[in-house]
Parts: sequence; C-alpha cells; structure tokens
Amino acid sequence: MTTVAVAGGGIGGLAAALALAARGHRVVVCERAAEFVELGAGIQLAPNGMHALHRLGLLDAVREIAVPVPELRFMDGLLDRHVTSVPLDDRYRARFGNPYVVVHRGDLHRLMLRACRDHPGIVLRASCPVVGYSHTGTAVRVRLAHSEHLVADSLVGADGLHSAVRAQLVGDGAPRNAGITVYRSLVPMEHVPPDLRHPAVTWWAGPGRHFVHYPIAGGRLLNLAPSVENQPSEVFSGVPVSPSVVRGQFTGLAETARRLLALGAEWKAWVLVDREPVRTWTDGRVALLGDAAHPMLHYAAQGACLALEDAVVLGEVLDGPAAGFPQRLRHYNTVRAERTAAVHRAARDSIRLWHARDEAASRRNTALAALTADDLYDHLAWLHGVCVPTPATGNMTTSGTRPEAGPGEAGPSEAGSHTLGGYLAPSGVDDTGPAATAPPSGTYTLAGYLE
Repeated sequence: MTTVAVAGGGIGGLAAALALAARGHRVVVCERAAEFVELGAGIQLAPNGMHALHRLGLLDAVREIAVPVPELRFMDGLLDRHVTSVPLDDRYRARFGNPYVVVHRGDLHRLMLRACRDHPGIVLRASCPVVGYSHTGTAVRVRLAHSEHLVADSLVGADGLHSAVRAQLVGDGAPRNAGITVYRSLVPMEHVPPDLRHPAVTWWAGPGRHFVHYPIAGGRLLNLAPSVENQPSEVFSGVPVSPSVVRGQFTGLAETARRLLALGAEWKAWVLVDREPVRTWTDGRVALLGDAAHPMLHYAAQGACLALEDAVVLGEVLDGPAAGFPQRLRHYNTVRAERTAAVHRAARDSIRLWHARDEAASRRNTALAALTADDLYDHLAWLHGVCVPTPATGNMTTSGTRPEAGPGEAGPSEAGSHTLGGYLAPSGVDDTGPAATAPPSGTYTLAGYLE
C-alpha cells in the first residue's frame, strides 16, 4: 500500500487526506499543533467549493451546518444605500449546480476531522510538525521535529501560509504585507436588533475600507469583518483589540454600518498578507496545496474553496501506482496553477472595487446598478462555475472542449483552461451556463469598471 504524508491538519490537509484515502492510499496527517483545531470565524462556500465537498462525500453533512445565503448585497457605506445584489436563488443554483452558503470554520473543520477519524486509511498525528524533506529515489524522507522522520511515497505540503514545505520547495521568504488590517468579531444573534438581522452576505464599501457581515453557525451568530487600509508596519495575527479602536477606524461610514460595528464586543485583528503566485509547486514526489501553494487575500472569498478543489484534483491525479507520482504531481501543478493565480489577481484587484473614493465610487455604483442578475452571473461564472462531470481517467485536460458525454451525462460544451477537467461537478448536475473559464487578464473582477 502506498503511503502519503500530509503536512498540516487544517481544512486543506484534511480534504487532501480524504481524497487520497478514497483512492486506497494510506495517509498520515502531521499537524504541528497539540490538537486538531481550526481557528477563525465564518467562511463562504461558493458552488465550486460545494462541488468539491460533494466529491469528498461531505455535501449532505455540510448542508446540515451551513446557512444558505439568499443574496450577495453590495452597499455604499457612505450613502447608506443599496447598490446591487447577486440573487442566489433557484436560478443561481440551477446555473451553478449548488447553493452559496456560509459556515463557521470550526464547524466545517470538526465535520472533516470526524470523517478522517472514521476512515481506516487515515492516521492523524498531532504535535508532529513537518520541518523539511529529502528524496530517497523512490520515496520521500519527511523530517519531523525532534529528529524524527517518516518515509512516504509522497508528501503534500498543506501547512498553510508559513509552510515549512514551501520554504524548502519555493524559498520565497516571508509573505507580503498587504497594508490592510481586518478585524473580526462574532455576535450572538439575540444581541442583534431585528432590523439589522439580514441573512445575506453584505458588503459596505467606503474609501480605503469596507465591512462584511453575515450569519454563521446555523444563524446563531453574526460574523463581523471590517477591513481598513491603515498600512501597519508589522504583521500580526489574532491580536485582541478594543471595540473603540475598531469603531474609530470606521467613523466615516453611515449609521447602519456603524450600528452593526457597535455590536462587536470582543475583537481580534489580523494584518492581511499574501504571496506572489509561483508556477512550480512540486518537487519530485512533493507538492503544495491550499495556502501553502497559493496564499491570497480573502476578498474573493475563495481560499477554502480552492483548497477543496486542490484536494479533489490531487486525489484524481494520484489515483495510480506510486512509481508515477512525480509525473502525476507535475500534472496537478499544471492543472491548478493558472486558475489559482487568476483568483489571486481577482482578490487583489477587488480592493479597488470595495475601497473606491469620490468620483470612482460614483462610477462604480452606476456601473454595478446597471447590471442585471444574468450580467452578474456571467461575471461570476469563471469563479463559481464548474463543468459537468466527465469520467475520471487520470488524464485531465485543462483546455479545449469537454469530451462527449457518456450515458446519463450532460452533452459537450465549451470548456476553458480553468475547468479542472470537469472533475468537481456532482453527478447529475447540468450547468447550462457558460463554462468556468477565467476572463482575460485585467478583467478578473468588477473593479474593471473603475478604469
């Protein structure tokens, strides 16, 4: 039996373990912390992430803990005015194959952890940081802390933003300080006035700052996440901060947004960081996944979704004997690098959308308000959309057209360079919308309307 070591026991690492174990591999997940836990608050799962969860066998369980979102609302935070909404109704679900939901990060992680513990092919090791690796010809010698090691047929670096595996494989130093601080707080819904309880994911846009909120934990909590371009000189993560400091950063926003921010009693702050996209995530039998491979700003709301996509594709690619792992991992790299780089650019580019000032904000509002629901779906298709399923052959194409459909499958249609070979769509889904291709460079988000 082949053995795959996974560095990191977060959402990406556990997803990789499930995908690989489903292909008959023995998987050892090495987590640096003393226990398998996931910190943080709410995350958004677009249909592409839900498709991946379906492939991991977790879709029904996730639906039980998720809050379906009725719309994505864009508000002018200075004018206290609704600009536009993306309706996430039956038409959206029919086009993209699944709902758009929000979940508590810890709830999703616990669900995945249970699935890993229940799988006989997965071994979970806490207090077991991976610090490096070396090749031994037909295997990988995975170096652990305290002079330990294990021998595996492959190593997957899913150890996050400060990945030790990436440090050796890519060696690109510290992450980039984006000059933005995000504050996060969770508010019990019973503390939220009825007129402020909106089930949508809502953005309040203002000059140099914006504020996002949505319900999580089955609607029991309201997740607050305001961001501001305040150019912090040092990077920090999860630092407690007083409510007055947070409110002071957003005094220019209109009354409704300020009332919502005033609900937060316990706040923590993070300086946003990312890294420049790289073309090479593999080294022989070693590959990166999730934030270790493509850390990006969270403004595209795709970090978890992309890690889940990575895991599903990795499982498909490594569905074969260990002798072919180096070549198969290079193919995984090829399949994933362009799409994730496109989302990375979209996340950076979207800052101009959220943080526009003066006349640029007015032009943004006018342009967004003129878009129909179908227009908005078209802009999101490359990001949220996935192709219909194709038989898993292990020979995944990333361009050209979809293969002819087999019995019970949807017919062929155009497919572009980001469709993942159709491997992520659940069986029976007929996405009749445009293929999930990325638009040309420079038009990745609606921020293009500001040019």
